[in-house]
Amino acid sequence: MSAEDGLFPNLFKEGAALKPGPRVRGLWRGALDLIFPPQAIDGGAAQAGGLSAAAWSRIQFLDGPVCDGCGAPFEFDIGSRCAACLAKPRAFDAARAACLYDETSREPILKLKHADRLDLAPLFARWLSRAARELVEAADAIAPVPLHPSRLLGRRYNQAAEIARPLARLAGAPYLPDALVRRRNTDTQGGKSGAGRRRNVAGAFEVPPRRAVQVAGKRILLVDDVMTTGATAEGCARALKAAGAVRVDVAVVARVKEMSRLTI
Repeated sequence: MSAEDGLFPNLFKEGAALKPGPRVRGLWRGALDLIFPPQAIDGGAAQAGGLSAAAWSRIQFLDGPVCDGCGAPFEFDIGSRCAACLAKPRAFDAARAACLYDETSREPILKLKHADRLDLAPLFARWLSRAARELVEAADAIAPVPLHPSRLLGRRYNQAAEIARPLARLAGAPYLPDALVRRRNTDTQGGKSGAGRRRNVAGAFEVPPRRAVQVAGKRILLVDDVMTTGATAEGCARALKAAGAVRVDVAVVARVKEMSRLTI
């Protein structure tokens, strides 16, 4: 067997002379783990995804009944929507979260967002593939909540895109990285009330005319890291539906327990 067919298939492809294939990268990672055993984000020995066993046990995964609209956890399965969704339907059709946003889940999410821990993105994608399975399977395409170009320049990557890309691969669905754009550089949502968050993102999102064909008549799954009041997701959903999307669902890594009350 030649090197081209064996361990180093991608090293010999045109335009990829110095790009090792996934098997090579896997061997490198394995060797490094033997020399430098991975440490969990919260200290101690790391389990899958860089979390210790204790941290895993503290994460409040939303495996039980939830609101069919916003994904809020229910104590009992009532097969309906929460009072807030019944009183005022949201711009998106349904939302699901993998876990609750609290002190335990907050740390790995912020590590991805601000500390270059891109290795956590595939883990979060797997969480969403399970927690939002029905929405993922029904989606015609998957899109991330966009960052404004100026903020993307400073951060260097969009954490929502880093989660959405592997989720699309897992689902075998088209990935739309630029079908939705943030045309206005909004202030941070942190510290704002629900009404303030809605005002902050009002009219901030749009589907560029040249991308409208990607969403028209489609069921779009929108991906983000955290949902608090849902204002950002609703702003994105309105823009997608204005461009012809027939349905917009939302999948987030974590959501606050009561979106109408808590801000982060």
